[in-house]
Amino acid sequence: MYLPASFKEERVSVLHDAIRNIKVGTLITLGGEGLEASHLPMLIDPEPAPFGTLIGHLARANPQWKRAAAAPEALVTFLGPNAYVTPSWYETKRETGKVVPTWNYITVHATGTPRFIEDREELRGIVTRLTQTHESERKQPWAVTDAPADYIDGMLKAIVGFALPITRLEGKWKLSQNRNAADIAGVRDGTAAEPGDNAAALAAAMADL
Repeated sequence: MYLPASFKEERVSVLHDAIRNIKVGTLITLGGEGLEASHLPMLIDPEPAPFGTLIGHLARANPQWKRAAAAPEALVTFLGPNAYVTPSWYETKRETGKVVPTWNYITVHATGTPRFIEDREELRGIVTRLTQTHESERKQPWAVTDAPADYIDGMLKAIVGFALPITRLEGKWKLSQNRNAADIAGVRDGTAAEPGDNAAALAAAMADL
């Protein structure tokens, strides 16, 4: 990832929190058929240090996991809040007019070698953890045990899990840090006034700039 110093985020705790908030990553592998990508919900475990492990599953019918098993590395990308930045928000536009549009965003890239998991009980543990994570804030959370056991066993046969110990973890918080203070304030205020959760999250991330 192209990573100018002004946009670099290296704090592992911040990167892990971003992964937990984004929730869905893109697993990218290179196999015999070329590049392949799957968009998958994932969990981040903090161990082993320093970068932790990504955990998830994909359909057994998805051939990516078999082709990726022969490749040494995979890349997982997480794209967080992102939004267009109009030049109209810059104070510099009023001063010189020498401005152009851009796009602000938060993203995390994780690299490692995935271990694919077919053991039934390990798979059950993965889907149970994913379910608990995404159901925990609901008034009546659904649990894996709410479904008939034989049905869950059948579903487990249709998936393959993975654990990807991270060997390289990169974060890019492109939030107009390369602009002057007045331009940053303009982008923060302009973004905050835009509709949608993406804009609100970006404006909140800019609060300490």
